[in-house]
Amino acid sequence: MSQSHNLLPASELRARASRIKLLLLDVDGVLTDGRLYFSNQGDEFKTFSTLDGHGIKMLQKSGVKVGIITGRTSNLVVKRAGDLGIQILIQGREDKWDALQEILHEHPIALDEIAFMGDDWPDLTVMCRVGLALTPANGHNSVVERSHWQSQARGGEGAVREACDMLMRAQNTFDAILKPYLA
Repeated sequence: MSQSHNLLPASELRARASRIKLLLLDVDGVLTDGRLYFSNQGDEFKTFSTLDGHGIKMLQKSGVKVGIITGRTSNLVVKRAGDLGIQILIQGREDKWDALQEILHEHPIALDEIAFMGDDWPDLTVMCRVGLALTPANGHNSVVERSHWQSQARGGEGAVREACDMLMRAQNTFDAILKPYLA
């Protein structure tokens, strides 16, 4: 996997990432490639990366919670979240800051202990207030300018996995999580 872009000095990025207890993700453009697929019958299709899925599972295993806040509503996202053991899921919410307030009511966590990965303007209401703002390679320029870190991979193509790996490395859990997979 290619190198990611630190938009902060490495020491500050590591310090911020080491405090993260909750990673929140947008869906379209982050967990997917951002394109919307519909059949003639109106069925919706989304593709998700297995790299991202495994990274999410490993990050959760390391002790970091993962959640989703998305503006669209889709049964596919409910299924994917369930498959990955993601219990924090808010859909159909354009006001993502308001959605985060609901999450914090149920899961009290300091804002500087939260990372959010988004790719477009609706994500900025959260990204500009949390401890670590992340964006995929295909994030909108306005989002990139306000992010602390940008993946090398595009949304839906391993961007979330890069973020999970970066967080585990900063928290010194990466090697322990990887060890059972090594011969």
